[in-house]
Amino acid sequence: MDHVVYLDNKSQELAKLLVGSKTMIVRGSMGKKAPYGRVFAQDTLYFITCGSGQVVARGSVRSVLQTPQLCPEETQQILLDHQRQLMLSPVQFQRWANKAYLVLVEVEDVNMVSPFALDRTGFNPLDDWLMVGEIESATAERVMNESLWMDEALVG
Repeated sequence: MDHVVYLDNKSQELAKLLVGSKTMIVRGSMGKKAPYGRVFAQDTLYFITCGSGQVVARGSVRSVLQTPQLCPEETQQILLDHQRQLMLSPVQFQRWANKAYLVLVEVEDVNMVSPFALDRTGFNPLDDWLMVGEIESATAERVMNESLWMDEALVG
């Protein structure tokens, strides 16, 4: 399964992943929201920095830790226990500190790729983690090529 993950520019998440000082990404919510239960070891992650609109890097999921429902103190302790891998800024820590469910995704082999645009049609515009199946099905280039093919089919 391929996933598209939005990273925080201000915290320089992508740069930290690329140099290996950050090896884990966190997502959390008050309910079992994606990627909870839907991301697994060996899945591929494609990274977008917020605001860029283009996929710029790729990595692999090494392992996943999903928590049961937690109280805020438990959530904070888990974040503190994994801070060396997460490298959360104080703002990021506060963002996740009171979530009832956490998904901690350990990543490896993060590398830059030739940038490409993503077609977000069919995805919630507020989501920062998209499960796309195969990345080729969610590229803007694919959508443009299909559109050109349909135009040619209608004309021809």
